[in-house]
Amino acid sequence: MRRKWFPVLYVFGFERIGVAVSDIYFVDPEPIPGQEGAERGVRLEIRRLEPGELKGSIYSARPITVDRPLWRVDLLESVSSEPGSFDRTHHHPAIEGWEPGARVFDTELSSEPLKWLGARLTDLEAVLAEVGVSRDEVSPADVAGLRERAPEIVDAVGRLLDRIRAGELGTPPDAESATSVRASWL
Repeated sequence: MRRKWFPVLYVFGFERIGVAVSDIYFVDPEPIPGQEGAERGVRLEIRRLEPGELKGSIYSARPITVDRPLWRVDLLESVSSEPGSFDRTHHHPAIEGWEPGARVFDTELSSEPLKWLGARLTDLEAVLAEVGVSRDEVSPADVAGLRERAPEIVDAVGRLLDRIRAGELGTPPDAESATSVRASWL
């Protein structure tokens, strides 16, 4: 009996931006050539964060909006490949509103994804310049906070990848043979 799908979502918040990380199982109904078939892995996005106004007393919970993405990395592999192949691993250096640009494959990203990710997270300014996001979108506290917490974020990504390899995460929901599936928080 297949267990029910339970996604995992981590959110690391700073002043104006956050990093959201989730496992993903994905079947594209219109894949680009060579990218056919189901994919699994970890998706990481740098996103805008918006704190809301308190809805009650000073002790009430604060609403938080995890808003539009600024950058995305997909540490994916085809389900038919060996776990850890990273044969579909890519990033999206362009995002228009909520839509990612084309997949960009990078040999260093596929061969050493956690090392590549750690280097990128510690240099938020370079990532923003690459994706064409104004430096005004982030604060110095965002840059410093992300640099400081990058090892913790990479560790969380590594734990998710371990659970995907173990078959605990990045698994299809009930309809395993569907032609279009996106099972993830992100």
